[in-house]
Amino acid sequence: MTAPKELRLLPWSGSEGKPCYLSTDDKAGYMSRLADNIESIQLGTATELLEHASDTLNDPGTGPEGLRLLAKELTGALRDVLRVATSRGHLLALSEEPHHS
Repeated sequence: MTAPKELRLLPWSGSEGKPCYLSTDDKAGYMSRLADNIESIQLGTATELLEHASDTLNDPGTGPEGLRLLAKELTGALRDVLRVATSRGHLLALSEEPHHS
């Protein structure tokens, strides 16, 4: 008996902010590769934003509007990174589970 397909949490939201899932056994399929690429972009963006945040917070000339914009950008990046971590953590846990035949 093979293990049932597990749903992969995708790195984007659907309508009304609801999570999107992918059901496939093909890790090299188009949607799996697309999700991998989007996750990579999101993590890279978060890294760049973190550097920008440090610069912004260290700049004494940053006003309330700049801090508000930074907080909004950081919130979005954190949301994306948490979704990636949740998805990858779930996939990692599945790959470590023993499968019985």
